[in-house]
Amino acid sequence: MKTLYVSDLDGTLLRSSGTISDYTCRIINGLTDRGVNFSYATARSYITAKQVTRGLVAKIPLVVYNGSFIVDNATGETILTNSFDYSVEKVFQELFRRGIYPVVYSVIDGIERFAFIEDKCSQGVLDFADTRRDRRRTPVKSTEELTEGECFYITCIDEPEKLLPLYEEFRNSFNCVYQRDFYTGEQWLEIMPKWTSKANAVMKLKELLNCDRVVAFGDGKNDIDMFKMADECYAVANAVEELKNMATDVIAANDEDGVARWLERNCLAGPALI
Repeated sequence: MKTLYVSDLDGTLLRSSGTISDYTCRIINGLTDRGVNFSYATARSYITAKQVTRGLVAKIPLVVYNGSFIVDNATGETILTNSFDYSVEKVFQELFRRGIYPVVYSVIDGIERFAFIEDKCSQGVLDFADTRRDRRRTPVKSTEELTEGECFYITCIDEPEKLLPLYEEFRNSFNCVYQRDFYTGEQWLEIMPKWTSKANAVMKLKELLNCDRVVAFGDGKNDIDMFKMADECYAVANAVEELKNMATDVIAANDEDGVARWLERNCLAGPALI
């Protein structure tokens, strides 16, 4: 049985400082050298995921933007892209009507960007944009500029009383994740096409790699769909209760290198698990 092991990053594989430990890198790199199929599925972009996992050698494609993209880790080439269709227009209309100006991720002429309106967006959006000073960062002046290009992801950061009604309105038509940010405690509402999910991207990755089983690790609400499709799923001790209740088992917390310790204990026993 060929197994694909997939872990979330923030709050799961990464410590609460947003870094990856030397121990975790050593264990996972050793396992991949033996042929273990290990990848990660994250809400982060490929750029920021690579930054925070420096030292980790994931030799197979990676799932980023909560399943919007599958990226070849060796070349940086995008293998799979999921974007909104025309239905995204009603999302923007409703957001702007309610005075919410999100971070909008899109592709223009093959170039990935995230855009935000500096003089209209929330302080939470400004603070987030300040932590992402890479080539994608695109401050704009108008809603017309904000919505340009092929949009694939929308992130709203605002007060819960403003975002919860939007979550209830859009949750059945789109893939929506409504949760507090792991690091800042800010309320986020992330909106993606209905067909975009970690689960669908991991299933595609499983198919590409000809694997028979999926073992998943996670901590947050955006890991729920991945847990539902996995053959085994493990929640770190710091995970939300909803995820713990779904899990095959609860393992040590992210700050205790729970994923790496589970992998060391269960995958170093012999080749049968790879």
